[in-house]
Amino acid sequence: MFRREGLPSVLLMMAAFVFFSANTVYILEAGDYTEEIGFRKRVEFDFTNVQKGPYLNLKSAILVNYETGDVLYARNADAVRPIASISKLVAAMVILDKEIDLNQTETITKKDAYRSSRSRLNRGFEISLYDLMHAALMNSDNRATRALARATSGSIEAFVDDMNHKVQQLGLKETRFADPTGLDSNNVSTACEVAKILHYVYKYDLIAEITSKKRYRVKIQNRKNTWRNMVNTNLLMHSPYKVLSGKTGYIRAADYCLTTLARNKQGQCLTLVVLGVPGDKLRFREARKLLDWGSKKMLAISPPPD
Repeated sequence: MFRREGLPSVLLMMAAFVFFSANTVYILEAGDYTEEIGFRKRVEFDFTNVQKGPYLNLKSAILVNYETGDVLYARNADAVRPIASISKLVAAMVILDKEIDLNQTETITKKDAYRSSRSRLNRGFEISLYDLMHAALMNSDNRATRALARATSGSIEAFVDDMNHKVQQLGLKETRFADPTGLDSNNVSTACEVAKILHYVYKYDLIAEITSKKRYRVKIQNRKNTWRNMVNTNLLMHSPYKVLSGKTGYIRAADYCLTTLARNKQGQCLTLVVLGVPGDKLRFREARKLLDWGSKKMLAISPPPD
C-alpha cells in the first residue's frame, strides 16, 4: 500500500475540458489530482500495536513502519501544532502537480527577500525553478519558495490556496497553510498528518531525489561563473540511516521539527516525525533515539533470514 510509485509521464493537462453542443458550452470538471498521480488509496495508519517507547524531549512525535502503516510509537500524534518549514513539502507537491517547466527562470525580488530569514540567494539573482526547488527543499530557503510560488500560481495568495486544496484532496483535516514557507505560525498540522504527507511526497521522484541529497550547487543565471552551495539541513544524512526523504523546520512558535523517511541497515523503512523539540541538535538526537528503538522493535518482529 505504501510502496513508492513513479510519476506517470503525463499528469493533469487541463483543469477543465470545454466542448460545444447545440450552441451550449459545457465545462467538464477534471479528475482529482490525487488520482492522477497514483494516490487512489489514501494513506492510513494502524495504531493497534503502539508501544511505549523511549523518553523524548518534545511536544509530539510518531514513528511508522513505512511498508505496513503500523504505528510503532506515538506521542500527542493528533495534537495540532505549527510545522514551520515542513510546509515546503506540500509546496513542492503543488509545484509538480502544476507541471510547470522547471527549466524556466525566476528572479529573486525585494518582496521575496522581505523578512525571509537567512538566505544565500540575493535580490536580483535569476535562477532556474529546478535549482530553486533544491534551495527550498534542501536548504529551506524562503526566498526560493516564494519565487517558486509566484512562478507556479501567479501570486503567493493563490499558491497558498492551492496548498490548502492539496491537503484537502489528501484528506488531511488538521493541516492548513497561511503562507508557502512555514514562517507563519498558522501553518499547522499534526505529527500523524505530517507522516502521511511524507508518504505522499515520496511518490514524487524529484522531491525524493532532492531531499535525499547532501549537497547541491545552484547556478546564478545572470551572474557569470556564480554559484551558491546548498547543504541539506537534515543532519540524519550523517547517521547510519539512509535518508530517503524528509524536511526540517523551525520557527519560535514551532520549536525545532523534523520529518524523515529512513532506511536502516536491515533494509526496513521507518517514517519519523518529531515536533516541538527545544533545540536544534537535540531534534536529531531525539530522532536517532527513536529510530534506534524502532529498528530494534522491527527486527524483533521480523528478524532477517539465516
